[in-house]
Amino acid sequence: MSSPAASSPSVAARMSRQASRDTAQELAVRRLLFRWGLRYRVNAKVPGLPRRTVDILFPGPKVAVFLDGCFWHGCPEHATSPKSNAEWWRGKLDRNVSRDLDTTRHLAEDGWTVLRFWEHEPPATIARTVWTRLRPDAPLPDPAADAAVPGDLP
Repeated sequence: MSSPAASSPSVAARMSRQASRDTAQELAVRRLLFRWGLRYRVNAKVPGLPRRTVDILFPGPKVAVFLDGCFWHGCPEHATSPKSNAEWWRGKLDRNVSRDLDTTRHLAEDGWTVLRFWEHEPPATIARTVWTRLRPDAPLPDPAADAAVPGDLP
């Protein structure tokens, strides 16, 4: 399906600047995980689906972490539908959600644990969830260290 023309120059400019990786949330989560001694791969190819990527991948324990944008991935709380080119956007966003489900299913069938988070979730909460999944018997790192993460609430 080809892309329609942008509805205005400002829309075109805004969409061209939309980050697909290394968002503020991703960087904050990765900083915490790294600070806590966890090592991972960033934007790694999904095993068996080379045109798809995982935001944060832990290959040894087979844990894949996705940090999904509310608009692009259909957050039930914050998703919106554009008014311009509405039919095209509805199809595009529906395909994104379908691809997410397919990727999750593919990884789960291959023995991976898939963790998906929305962009509005606090980075420290996400990092603690990932830590708990990877190190269930280890104590959580010092929560005081989490306060310095931008975009997170104390």
